[in-house]
Amino acid sequence: MKILLIGASGHIGQAVIAALDGRHEVITAGRHSGDVRLDIEDENSIIELFRRLPRLDAVAVATGGRNGHLAPLSEMRAEHYRVGLESKLLGQVNTVLHGMDKLNDGGSFTLVGGVRDPQSIVPLFSNLYMVNGALEAFVVAAATELPRRQRINLVAPLLLSESAPQYGHLFRGAPQVSAAEVARAYSLSIEGIQSGQIYRFGAGHG
Repeated sequence: MKILLIGASGHIGQAVIAALDGRHEVITAGRHSGDVRLDIEDENSIIELFRRLPRLDAVAVATGGRNGHLAPLSEMRAEHYRVGLESKLLGQVNTVLHGMDKLNDGGSFTLVGGVRDPQSIVPLFSNLYMVNGALEAFVVAAATELPRRQRINLVAPLLLSESAPQYGHLFRGAPQVSAAEVARAYSLSIEGIQSGQIYRFGAGHG
């Protein structure tokens, strides 16, 4: 298969490349590195990317852009919530909207979510909980409407073991998952037959 991987330079992206290595052709895309350049927060950048690419069998996203603004709820304002909405949410939604015509029949989208489980609620993350919840709802709904047998799934890790040194203090006691384990869910989404699935990792999930 010919696969576009957006966000290939991060922990998850590198693990996805390793998981798919030797079986498929992977085109990497990123803001500062990769085979092609893409700013996932810029809709025009997404449009131009797909205009230049060949037909694809799968599109996988392993980055959330700026993800979201972290702050206590009492300090949050509408403009803070727009960070996550315009980056991680709409960046991936636009990837699907503009990628459908470039995706072959039966092709797949794999998006990336994250912390959302009520069992893992921690302070400061209301922006990300909102965005990740919206992403899950979008994937479930979009799976019923994608044309030409196209599929869509979402991978939702809580805390990567590789990111624990940076973020572990915010999720004390939460189970960790390696990027390699998360990458196996990408393989299942890309190479499997399911659609509308949320592959969760973290509190209460395997």
